Amino acid sequence: MSPAVPTGRAGRARLAVLALLGSILVPLVTAGLRSVLWALAGIAGLALAAVGVWWTLAHTGALRALGAALSVVAPVTVLVLYASSGMLGPALLSLGLWLLALTAARTALTPGHTAPSHKAFAEAPRSPWVLMNPRSGGGKVDRFDLVEKARAAGCRVVLLDAGRHQNVTELARQAVAEGADLLAVAGGDGTQALVAEVAARHDLPFVVIPAGTRNHFALDLGLDRDDPAAALEALTHGVELRIDLGYAADRVFVNNASFGTYASIVTDPAYRDAKARTTLRTLPGLLTGEDAPRLRSQTDGTRLDGLQALLVSNNPYGRAVDAAHPGRRERLDSGLLGVVGVRVGNTVQAARVVRGPRSGGLIRLSAGEIVVEADTDTLPVGIDGEHVVLPSPVVCRSAPGALRVRVPRRRPGTRRAGGAAADWPRVARLALWRMPVLR
Repeated sequence: MSPAVPTGRAGRARLAVLALLGSILVPLVTAGLRSVLWALAGIAGLALAAVGVWWTLAHTGALRALGAALSVVAPVTVLVLYASSGMLGPALLSLGLWLLALTAARTALTPGHTAPSHKAFAEAPRSPWVLMNPRSGGGKVDRFDLVEKARAAGCRVVLLDAGRHQNVTELARQAVAEGADLLAVAGGDGTQALVAEVAARHDLPFVVIPAGTRNHFALDLGLDRDDPAAALEALTHGVELRIDLGYAADRVFVNNASFGTYASIVTDPAYRDAKARTTLRTLPGLLTGEDAPRLRSQTDGTRLDGLQALLVSNNPYGRAVDAAHPGRRERLDSGLLGVVGVRVGNTVQAARVVRGPRSGGLIRLSAGEIVVEADTDTLPVGIDGEHVVLPSPVVCRSAPGALRVRVPRRRPGTRRAGGAAADWPRVARLALWRMPVLR
């Protein structure tokens, strides 16, 4: 007799199977075998749109204008053809069912929650220290009265001075030397990473106050980015989590380290004030010019060559098409780096991107360590949005459980995990109650 399966997961597995069957049956019932031709037309439209995007990014002048037009006209033409033949509604319904099936399949195979398993109720610190950047997030520190609220909570507050250069790492080290038993940061992810490294080195708890522009780290911790002051509750009503840190050579990152195209773009002094214009101006040379970066990487016996861009993240990011929260990390304590590589060098390869992972244009994998190198002595790297130059090759590694993060007990962003791949045979067995309990 098979062991019992939790009803919730079995229900999600059944939903995934039914949604998958529905995504196939809807076009078949509507158009019969002609639905295959409509599917091919849709794929062709996506391929032409991908070619248009490639021409827009990799070329200038007339070819760029043609690419911009093609990237819009191709999908619109397919939609018009679908609508005129009565296939638009069934096609959208089939797509929606397919996405639902993928999401349900992944959540069915992943038990538990995204919060790290090592959790303990935290005692209030005796001498907490908070570094605040008044310029981050368009002035969130002042807008949310973070200085006053932190001082009222018993914190010693240090403000970064916009008028002079200050070494964030040295400020944190000095705070530890003076007896701080908790370090916190109200600022961007780059500043968070610098102080987090000091906290990890001294095994001190760390508090994230989401006062930056994007606050990706806070988002994946489940913190309320619309109310940065709520993070201060972690000081008196918090829990402690053990999460990983990523290292690129000797530099810590809490989110990711990017190599290649993006890292080269952010080195341009004009990028900070004119991001879109600078990107469009520099991309053609970086994608197809003589100076285009060609990266190599090696991890766990897998060697990748000819990469134009490589993103190494502290734990893998979710997939865009089959995760309930694309662009987010479902876990921060897996002990693995997420690796996403881009390898598109011409029009044909751009068209093949619609095949997904089988195209070879987009590579995804996970590893505990990855070595990145190029034919140069140094590599520009974007580490949590900050530009640095590191000697080549660069060894990126995960430091499992290196950081003690203190967070409020109640976090609005905490959600169920959905990180498992959509393994359909396992989903089918789970739906039929014949799959043993996943440990």
